[in-house]
Amino acid sequence: MDKPPPEGAFPIRKLLSAAVAGLLVAAAAVTGTTAASATPPVGKADEHSIKVCSDPRPGEAACAARQATDPAGRVITNATTPPGTALTPSQLRSAYRLDGTASGGRTVAIVDAYGYPNLERDLATYRQQYGLPACTTANGCLTILDQNGGTRLPRFDLGWAQEQALDVDAVSAACPDCRITVVQAASASFTNLGAAVQTAARQPGVVAISNSYGGSDASDATYGKYYRFPGIAVTASAGDSGYQGASYPASSSYVTAVGGTSLNPAPGTARGWAETTWSGTGSGCSAYNAPLAAAAGYGTGCANRAMNDVAAVSDPSNGGLGVFYPTSSKSSTWGQFGGTSLASPIIASVYALAGHTGAGLTGYANAIPYANAGSLFDVTSGSNGSCPTAQWCTARSGWDGVTGLGTPNGVGAF
Repeated sequence: MDKPPPEGAFPIRKLLSAAVAGLLVAAAAVTGTTAASATPPVGKADEHSIKVCSDPRPGEAACAARQATDPAGRVITNATTPPGTALTPSQLRSAYRLDGTASGGRTVAIVDAYGYPNLERDLATYRQQYGLPACTTANGCLTILDQNGGTRLPRFDLGWAQEQALDVDAVSAACPDCRITVVQAASASFTNLGAAVQTAARQPGVVAISNSYGGSDASDATYGKYYRFPGIAVTASAGDSGYQGASYPASSSYVTAVGGTSLNPAPGTARGWAETTWSGTGSGCSAYNAPLAAAAGYGTGCANRAMNDVAAVSDPSNGGLGVFYPTSSKSSTWGQFGGTSLASPIIASVYALAGHTGAGLTGYANAIPYANAGSLFDVTSGSNGSCPTAQWCTARSGWDGVTGLGTPNGVGAF
C-alpha cells in the first residue's frame, strides 16, 4: 500500500492512463481499495457547467463549486434577479421536507480559502431577494474570521470568493435562522485550510462545519487532527469529477462525506420531486483510513473508509442554486451554481436543524445517519462512471458510494 503523502506535498488527483488504471483496478478488486477508473464517467461533470476555482498547485485543495452554463457554454447569469432555472430556498426546503424546521440560532461554520470583501453585502442581497431574515455582523448572525480567529482577512481570490457566496447562500436557503461563521484560510493549502477548521471548531455555538473542497485520498494519521471534532458535524464535498476514487477530507473517518444528486420537479408524485445520482459526484474507498463502525453491515465493498455517507443536490443544471456572487472584487450579480460544494453546506445545515450535534454529542456525527437511514430519501438510480465494484459508482437500494444512504427527508436522519 502506498505511504500517505508527506506534509506540504498533497498531490491532486490526475487521470490515469488506461493501462495504469487497469492494473490498479485489478489490485483494487483484491485489496478493497480504489483506483481511478479507465472509463470516463457516465455523463460529463463539465457538461453545461464550468468549474469555479482554478486547478490547484501541489499541496493545495480545489474548491468543488461549478457554475451552470447554457448549451453554448455561456454562464447563466442575470443582473437583477436570479435565473429562472435556479433553485430557490423555498424549493430546496420543499424538496428535502425542511419546511417548519428551525435551528434555534445554531451556528454553521464555512471554511474556505482567501478573502471576499463584499461577502456581507452580497449575502444581504441574497437574503433580501428571498425574504429571509437579515444576517449581518451587526446583529450577530454573521461572523467573518481569518484562519487564526482574527480579522486580518486574506487577499481576494475570485474563484474562492464565488465558492464562499455559494456556501453562505446555501446555508441561508436550507436554514434561514442559522447563524453563519465564515473562516477564511490564508491560502488553499491543506495546512492553512486545516488551521481554519480548527479555528471554526473553537467558535462558540458552532455545531456543524462545511468544507467544500478536496484533494487526493490521504491519511488521517497525517491530516486527521484538522477534522477530528467529536460532537461537531464536519461535512466535506465528495468532488465533481465522477468516479475517481477517494478524495480527502471526504475520505476521513471523522467527517460526513457528501455526494451529489440531480433534482427536478415531479408534479403529481407524492414527494413532488425526482432525484437521481449526479454523474459528476465523486465516490470511492480510502486506501488509508479506517471504515466507519456505523457502516458495518451496509455492504460497502470497501476494506477501509467508504465514500459517501449521504448526499444532496449538486447538479448545476438540474437543481443548481440561485446565488448572488462576485464577478470581481467590487461587482456582483446573479447566477446558478452547483457541484458537491452545494451539497456539503446543505447537509451541514440539516445537522444544525436537527439539533443533535454540539455539547451533548460525544461521538462523531457521521454515525448518526446510519442509525436513522429510514429517515432519508433513498436515491436508487444513476451512475458516476465505471468502477471495479458496482455499488461504488452506481446507485442501488440502500447504501451506495454515489449517494451514500440517501438525501434528507426532513431532519430525522441527522
